[in-house]
This record gives sequence, C-alpha cells and structure tokens, in this order.
Amino acid sequence: MFRVARNLVQQQVITEGIAVRCLKTSSSSTAQAAVAEKPRAKPKQEENYSFVMNLFKGQIESRQVFPYPNVLNEEQRDTLQMLVDPTEKFFTEVNNPAKNEELEKVEENTLAGLWDLGAFALQVPQELGGLGLTNTQYARLVEIVGANDLGVGITLGAHQSIGFKGILLYGTPEQKQKYLPKVASGTWAAFCLTEPSSGSDAGSIKTRAELSPDGKHYILNGAKIWISNGGLAEVMTVFAQTPVQDPKTGNTVDKVTAFIVERSFGGVTNGPPEKKMGIKCSNTAEVYYDNVKIPIENVLGGVGNGFKVAMNILNNGRFGMAAALSGTMKACIKKSIEFANQRKQFGQLITNYGSIQEKIARMAMLHYVTESMAYMISGNMDSGSEHYHLEAAISKCFASEAAWFVCDEAIQIMGGMGFMKETGLEKIMRDLRIFRIFEGTNDILRLFVALTGIQYAGAHLKELQNAFKNPTANLGLIFEEASKRVVRKVGLGSPPSMEPFVHKDLTQAASQVAISIDSFGQAIELVLIKYGKSIVNEQFILNRIANSVFDIYGSMVSLSRASRALKEGSESAAHEKLMAEAWTLEATQRVSINLKAIANGKNLDSFTKMSTIAKNVCRSEGVVHLNPLKI
Repeated sequence: MFRVARNLVQQQVITEGIAVRCLKTSSSSTAQAAVAEKPRAKPKQEENYSFVMNLFKGQIESRQVFPYPNVLNEEQRDTLQMLVDPTEKFFTEVNNPAKNEELEKVEENTLAGLWDLGAFALQVPQELGGLGLTNTQYARLVEIVGANDLGVGITLGAHQSIGFKGILLYGTPEQKQKYLPKVASGTWAAFCLTEPSSGSDAGSIKTRAELSPDGKHYILNGAKIWISNGGLAEVMTVFAQTPVQDPKTGNTVDKVTAFIVERSFGGVTNGPPEKKMGIKCSNTAEVYYDNVKIPIENVLGGVGNGFKVAMNILNNGRFGMAAALSGTMKACIKKSIEFANQRKQFGQLITNYGSIQEKIARMAMLHYVTESMAYMISGNMDSGSEHYHLEAAISKCFASEAAWFVCDEAIQIMGGMGFMKETGLEKIMRDLRIFRIFEGTNDILRLFVALTGIQYAGAHLKELQNAFKNPTANLGLIFEEASKRVVRKVGLGSPPSMEPFVHKDLTQAASQVAISIDSFGQAIELVLIKYGKSIVNEQFILNRIANSVFDIYGSMVSLSRASRALKEGSESAAHEKLMAEAWTLEATQRVSINLKAIANGKNLDSFTKMSTIAKNVCRSEGVVHLNPLKI
C-alpha cells in the first residue's frame, strides 16, 4: 500500500521545506548574502482551482464551489427531459431486477432496449453515433439507473464510463473514428487493468507487450481478472508493461502502456462468469491474452504513459458513481418512508419516535451531500475544469459509504420486512458492497487525497523557503505569509471569510467551516514539520486528514447548493437550509476531533497499540486471546 501511495502522487517528493524553519534560519548574514545575489524570479506553482487542493494550504478557493453550478442551457435541458421520461419508464416497465438476478445476466430484451435508447453511448459525440451528452446530463440519467438496478448500472458503466473512456480522452482522430461508432452501436467494451498480483498497485502488473521484430505490432501476453464485461467485450482497453528507453540514462526500463485490443486480433479468450455476492447480472470474467498481435497504431496515449491513462480514465468516471448511488439512496429512503408512514407501534406511527426521526434525518442529509457532490463535480467538468480529481475521489468514497449506511438504516426502519427478499433492500445491500472496492478502493483513495494535498501544500511552503533566499526580490510574498502566521499566533486574526459566497441565512454555518479550513491548514503545516517525507508511512494520520477533508468538502457543497436554493426562492429552500446547517454542525465537530488528534499527538499511542494488536493477530493467523473458559 505504501508503494501505491507513492505511485498515486507520481513519486514526487513531499517537500520538507517549511516557512517556519526559514524564519528561524534567516540570520542577518544570510540575508546580506541573499541581497548580494542577482535577483531571481520566485518559482511559481501552476495555479490550481481545486477547492480541496487549496484546502491543504488553509485557503478557500471558491471558484469550483461557489456558486453552485447551473451549467445546462435551454437546449440541453430540453434534450435531457426528453431522455429522462423514457429512461424512467423503461426501468419501470421493461427492466426486471429480480429476473436479471436470477439469470445472473441482463435479460436480452433489456439489453436490446438499452442499446436502442442509446444508453451505451451517452457521451459518444453525435457525429460518431452517440448522444453527445454533457457530464451533467450523463449524471442525471445514471442516477435513474442507480435507483433501479445497480447490476445494469455496472454493465453500462463498465462499457462507457471506463471501457472506451480512454478512447474518448486519449484517442487519436483515427482511433475515435474507427472505434467510437462501433461501441456506440452494439460492440461491447471493457477496461482491463486488474491482475492476480496487481489490484490497487497498478504499476505492478505482469502482462507484457513486446515490439515485434518488424516493428509493426506489439505482441501481448498475460491475463486480467475480475473484468466487468470481460466475457462480452470485443474492444478492450488493456494495460501492459512495455520496454521503454529512459531518456536520462539511456537504459531500457519497463513502463505501463495502454492498448486498444480487439478480440478479433486472435489470442483473446475469457473464463466463465464469476460467482459474486452482488451485481450478479453484470458479466465479470478473467481475460487471457496469448501472443495477441496489436498494431502499433493501437497504442493509446503514447508508449509508457499507461499509468497516467489508467488514472485519468478512473478519475474522469468516478463522479458518475456518486450520481448513481445518489439514485440508489433515494430509492432506499423512499421504500423505508413508505413503510414508516404506515407502521404503528405502541399506538403511534413509528415516524413520531426520535430514534426513527434521527435515522431518517441522517439518511436524508447523506443523500443531499452525495447528490450535491455529484452535480458539483459534473458541473465543474462541463465548465472546462481540469482540477477535479481529488473531489471526484472524495465523491466516490463518500457516496459508496453513505449509500451503504442509508440502505442499512432503511432495512432497520423496516425491521423484519426490510430483511425479506421481496422488499428488494437485501439485493441492494449486496450490490452496494462492491462500490467501496472497485475503481480504486476507498482505503487507497483516502491515501491519494491526503498525500496529493500534502504534496501540494509542501510545494507552496517550498516556494516560501526559496523566497527567503532572496528576500528583497520576494518581500511581498514573505510579508503576506508572515502576516497570516503572526495574527494566527497572537490571536488577532480570523479565519477566511465565507460571507461573499453563502446566502446571509447561512453565514453562521459557513463561519464554522471557515474555522475548520483555517485549523486544517495549520494542522497540515505541523504534519509537514514533524514528519516531512516520512508522512507517506503514517496511515493512521493520513486517514484522519482524509476524513477531515471529506467533511469540509461535504459542508461546502451543501452550503453552496442550499445558498442557491435560498437565492432562487426554491420551494425546498428552507428544508435544504436545515440539512446544510445540521450537516455542517456535526461535520465541523468531527473535523475538530480529527485535527486535535493529529496536531496534539493525542491518540497516537492508541495508533501504536492498534498496530501492535494487528501484527499479533496476523502472526497468529487469527485471534490471539484464549477462550474465556480456557477450554
């Protein structure tokens, strides 16, 4: 896991340069020497508009959270409405989740209907045979699928969200012209990355592709496991190790390359469909490659760039998972509320009892935040943003965990009835479990968010360190940073203001988030000072950093959406305000607990104990303690 964490930040070094250290070492003699130097332009980081990335510097970057996006024009809204009604009707009248589950495949009439609807080509450009939808339009339709049948959703998503997404993102004009019309009109696609010895660690794959002696083909050999649509796909995005010359040393090294592989090339076979806990109707199989000849023009994204291609395909598709699962959550809530509104116990409807009310409120808030994240990110993407990868990773983690909680609570509200197969919630729960595992496990994505953000904050502090080497040329930057730090230390400063962004009725809740953002930035500085590069090995701390980020980002998107509702006078504005306030209140409390544990060293002794306990259990290959009866 440590190795993949480094890979996920592309093996860039986390800086140990801290401005506080610079202030301590900036003696007069050092300053005089710096003045004598020829002024140099201070190094500049590429501007990044990601709210989450800038959160690690304790700053509010508002452009991708305020105002809440409203990116569809009138024509796009009309197009979407024309698709929403028939899609909902199709899943109500044609698709049969129970039958799909029983058959362990999607019924043929359902598949045929989905192809006719264009559901397998939602984002393929119209000129190449698809519907050409925006990310926001796509999210709305995926939400309908998630509300009805997650197994069908995986079948659709494996085809287009990741299956041929690489061709959309990285394909040459010739590759797009050749393959996109096919995958839009009946040819199945799949994304082939995972191997028996390579799951989250994409860089450790064993499948190889060697250039043929005539230089016209790559010869592919290897195997992939757990490939969604693996038994159906005729076009595959396959990742393999290829020999590449290192431009620095001239030595030959192995690097991952992405290829477009057709089953018709020969040598491509697959195993039988896997038996799974859930999403049973989606086809999952092993795929084998035996001396497959791939034309060199089928390299996707350049030789040696496969890791980047794989990560960007997954990053680009993750927001759709949040959209789908928001639909699932809405369906679970609806089932449980229909039951609760009629169920009487001890002479009252169970909705009158506080314990049930608390469950319903938390379910509603989690859905609101999940849905808000999904459409925030899709809106950012449609506006041309390239800085959404951390937010998309957060939305995937948050949605998959929130949906599990909501489904579980829906079952609890319904009691024995919720446990019965006919209710449908047990199937949803089984289907949901995979979402915390595939397309990047939640454990790895937490490390990805924490380490990427820390690296960004470290680079900012490195910029300050460099500024002190030539203070006369960088006085503005130095005094700006020093003033922030001084007022924080003496208690005269205040957190960054949220008033320009949120509706006036939400300023109190927004001020709580602002305090969290300020405290979070300081905590990251302390972590960098204490651990430097070795923070990559401190996963107990990294997980708490990530959880704090999730809570802060969730608060921001809910405040942004509720602010829009209040400004527009939406009929649900008062309710949205309540949910944003309630979520923010509890989220800021959780952030405070996590940051105190990080900054003050509290619970670190507990982390050490847990690590030792885990090692003991692993060494014993099971529980270590004796049975209390000693028998």
